[in-house]
Amino acid sequence: MPYLFTHFKEKITPDGEQVYFGISHDGLNWEKVNGGNPILTASFGEKGCRDIEIVRLHTGGFMVITTDLCVANRYDENLQLDWSDINRTGSKSLRMWKTDDLVNFSEERLVSFGRDDFGCMWAPEVFFDEENEEYLIHWGSTVAETDYKHMSIYCSVTKDFETFSEPKLYFTKDNEILDSHITKVGDTYHLFYKNAHNPSMNMHATSDNLFGPFEHDEKFEKYMDEEIYHPGSYEGPTTYVLPDGRWCLMLDFFGCEKEKMGYVPFVSPSEGDMNFVRMPENFSFPYGFKHGKVIEITDEEYERLRTV
Repeated sequence: MPYLFTHFKEKITPDGEQVYFGISHDGLNWEKVNGGNPILTASFGEKGCRDIEIVRLHTGGFMVITTDLCVANRYDENLQLDWSDINRTGSKSLRMWKTDDLVNFSEERLVSFGRDDFGCMWAPEVFFDEENEEYLIHWGSTVAETDYKHMSIYCSVTKDFETFSEPKLYFTKDNEILDSHITKVGDTYHLFYKNAHNPSMNMHATSDNLFGPFEHDEKFEKYMDEEIYHPGSYEGPTTYVLPDGRWCLMLDFFGCEKEKMGYVPFVSPSEGDMNFVRMPENFSFPYGFKHGKVIEITDEEYERLRTV
């Protein structure tokens, strides 16, 4: 069962903040695609791609969606960043490409969703609602109403990635939250997200409805708080099922040592089982890689990507 991991790299030059691909046959040991060079490079807007999302369309083909941002172009002379300014003045659009074969891509475009009160639109993800045959796009953003100081999760619905519903609030808390990931197991919707502070760590909540309300998972919060080194230094959750049926939660470690930054696997016995164990010793990737998405691909798609 092959897999594709879309991601970016954490570098201080703009070439890191572009679209990269990695592939794997076991979901734990990965190889680079295109010699470790970008698959797609942004050419306008903020000229950067972060938080790389990919979704397989039920009508065929794929959509690649990214944050339209390049922080490498915003460093000061001391390589420092003003994150509050980025949240306020960053792109109010998401970057998109379409592809039929993961090799040839449409022209890039920016989608603004018709609202100008957003700050930077971060970390888009897509959930396919099979019952209604439509896609829920969700992302983190600050808004003018809070003086761009409180990030929540917003969403829009589309059937074709051409027309989009008016964005609305999807999930919020008293604390800022970001990096939402939604998956469905049986009749339960699982929402993974990052609590920005008080406490700063990844959280989990569940609901029997795609639009909530969601019930907080206190056991998972306790695990992150008590068992994980530097729990505030993980973000960008993505989940997938390993070939043997175990459930893999990938969390992007952006912690203390820059050269070691990148994803770490947490594995549970089966999909929906929240008894995760951190297992970095079972995982390999040819370089540090950042916030992205894992999807299953076919053997044919895997072999095609090996030749890129």
